[in-house]
Amino acid sequence: MPEIATNEPLEFISGDTVSWTKSLTDYPANDSWVLTYALINSAHKITITATASGSDHLVSLSAATTAAYTAGVYQWQAYVTKSSQRFLVDSGTITVIPNFAAETTYDARIHAKKMVDLIEDVLEGRAEGDTQEYTIGNRSMKKIPILELKKLRDVYLAEYNRLINLDKMANGIPLKNRIKVRF
Repeated sequence: MPEIATNEPLEFISGDTVSWTKSLTDYPANDSWVLTYALINSAHKITITATASGSDHLVSLSAATTAAYTAGVYQWQAYVTKSSQRFLVDSGTITVIPNFAAETTYDARIHAKKMVDLIEDVLEGRAEGDTQEYTIGNRSMKKIPILELKKLRDVYLAEYNRLINLDKMANGIPLKNRIKVRF
């Protein structure tokens, strides 16, 4: 059995068993303090309640519990309660990573790449000839001009390339647009 961590994880895989302890000397679990985590993002909220393990607070999430969590980045707050008292004790960010064994498909593209691909699909569709604007009765529709779409695509493409280069540098991969000189 792996050793139980003493800090909140930065990330974990949905469907994995996850455990950690939190030691709070001012709010010991054996003095009836209850530690609760509230995780939230734009679409989901997760509440996790720790149990007492001596004076420490133990968080133990089963594989079945984390399998129900939706992958994504969550902000979290940890707070303790006792009777009518409540105190915030910590906060941070945690990432729930998708479990590839449980997924049927997965789109790993980052937002910038998704936008580049979507805009290029629109441009490709318009290459065959497209009506820029039209009116039917009292309703009209005007599409984004092709030049504006190209500018927008270029913005997202630059962002995508910047992120790719940052990832390469972080992994020690040399960039092709660098000229190395030695004296």
